[in-house]
Amino acid sequence: MLSGGMTVPGDKSISHRAVMFAAIAEGVTEIRGFLEGEDCRATAAAFEAMGVRIERPRYGCLVVHGAGLRGLRPPAAALDLGNSGTAMRLLAGVLSAQAFDSVLIGDASLMRRPMERVAAPLRRMGADVRTNAGRPPVAIAGGRTLRGAAHVLDVASAQVKSAILLAGLHARGRTCVSEPRPSRDHTERMLPAFGIPVSHDGGAVCVDGPARLVATTLDVPGDFSSAAFFIVAALIAGREQTTIRSVGVNPTRTGLLAVLRLMGADIRLHPQPDLGGEPVADVEVRPSRLRGIAVPVELVESMIDEFPALFAAAAVAEGETVVTGAAELRLKESDRIAVMAVGLGNLGVAAQALPDGIRVRGGPVNGGIVESHGDHRVAMAFAVLAARAAGPVVIRDVQNVATSYPAFEAAARRGGLVLAEED
Repeated sequence: MLSGGMTVPGDKSISHRAVMFAAIAEGVTEIRGFLEGEDCRATAAAFEAMGVRIERPRYGCLVVHGAGLRGLRPPAAALDLGNSGTAMRLLAGVLSAQAFDSVLIGDASLMRRPMERVAAPLRRMGADVRTNAGRPPVAIAGGRTLRGAAHVLDVASAQVKSAILLAGLHARGRTCVSEPRPSRDHTERMLPAFGIPVSHDGGAVCVDGPARLVATTLDVPGDFSSAAFFIVAALIAGREQTTIRSVGVNPTRTGLLAVLRLMGADIRLHPQPDLGGEPVADVEVRPSRLRGIAVPVELVESMIDEFPALFAAAAVAEGETVVTGAAELRLKESDRIAVMAVGLGNLGVAAQALPDGIRVRGGPVNGGIVESHGDHRVAMAFAVLAARAAGPVVIRDVQNVATSYPAFEAAARRGGLVLAEED
């Protein structure tokens, strides 16, 4: 089982933003450590369809010839973002101020995800953004002049915040976004690298437009969300110490570490030099005996993508783990609350779905068949849990693992985990 040292691919959230900012910057930006997953490739392809030249000198490296804030060209067809909600929502912010019309579409899963949450604030800035009863396709009319505005979000969302700030770069005047709780701040950390001052006013994050982005060089740290599965694997199925090297440990992303430590996990961070304004560390993990807890609600936002991994840990912890305040999980690539609860039940683990969370009682894990419903993080979570199962675990519909971690199966096998799909 898992032991020794390893690395994980570049951060997905940061890779998306790096391509977008580079595409609307002036000059040539080199991005190193870019995640070569389907989601991030879809973002790059969308900008190529709008006239941005992108070179790929080697795996994980992009050289982006920026078109400037107003230099994008009309795409010949609808922009297909595949499975990526991040790409669709952030692109809506960029495209809302362009001179041309555009339409954003995606795969079956993405076409079910809510988009009005980003469309509504963009309309307040003067954009013409239309959805299909709140869902994609997202149709954006060009030629609108945007004006800066102050936005107060009801729900913390890095994607909505980032879309608004991207629109704000094109708008006249100041654009500010306030949230009930801090969400991921990758956008705020990256903008200064492109020469854009970011200010904070009474808890709100603000930019002034119209702005001019200047090309730069970016290094992308390892993706914490990808590392999360191997952190849990090392805790529940490891034989000895495992170190995952050069992982981004942005504090808006690492709530899982705090929760796992409350459950008794032995996890140590060894800080490394920052990359692109992001804190980085080697994550040292030792096999640990976990106990169930009530997950503090204040940590939910900072681990929203890591809950499937947490549920795998909860399945083998002593006692009961209860999550509340996480209704956002029902709006991800799948309804992660329902899908994980059913899958855990199929493996003999007592799991009860709650309206805004889940209740999991740890115990023996049986073999069985689980459905991932095309959700990459669900599939990876069950691959981790399979390492503790009494029999084979068959995981159906795993192709979308490639959206965030194309080499996950190979990395998992090296660590003694198997991602097995039914023939």
